[in-house]
Amino acid sequence: MEPSRASLPVLRRRRALRLFAAAPAVAVLAACGGEPEEPDQLLPLATAAKADAALANAIARTHSGLAETARELAAARTAHAKALQREIDRVAPRDPEDPPSVPDPAPRKAPPSANAAADALRTAVRRGQQQSAELVARLPAHRAGLVASVSAGCASLLEVLG
Repeated sequence: MEPSRASLPVLRRRRALRLFAAAPAVAVLAACGGEPEEPDQLLPLATAAKADAALANAIARTHSGLAETARELAAARTAHAKALQREIDRVAPRDPEDPPSVPDPAPRKAPPSANAAADALRTAVRRGQQQSAELVARLPAHRAGLVASVSAGCASLLEVLG
């Protein structure tokens, strides 16, 4: 038995709708299929945040007068590194068995004097603030918000450090 003429256009429309509905998924899969051609722009920021946290932790262990401030700074910069790492991994998912794309920094030694240690913290945080502020304008909106937040956090830390 042959389908009636009235049912043919419905079948064609449904099939066309399915094809159109699948097109965005195919485009996304094609765009996500290959390896990124260049390193993620957030990698240097995440690496710097981890390094700043390591420096702050070393200073907290060595200089008791700076310990509380250094620990707070380490916690803030660790949070920055984690947020940036999550975004990096969202864009380029990695196997959980693989090491993080942002490696842990080498152990740091604190500067010998408290003044030099405080200056080192200021310099590190200022660099993190500038680095992230410069990058914001070149990022898509969803990433710019994250990086602007890191920049603002570093600016706040600079105020605390004086």
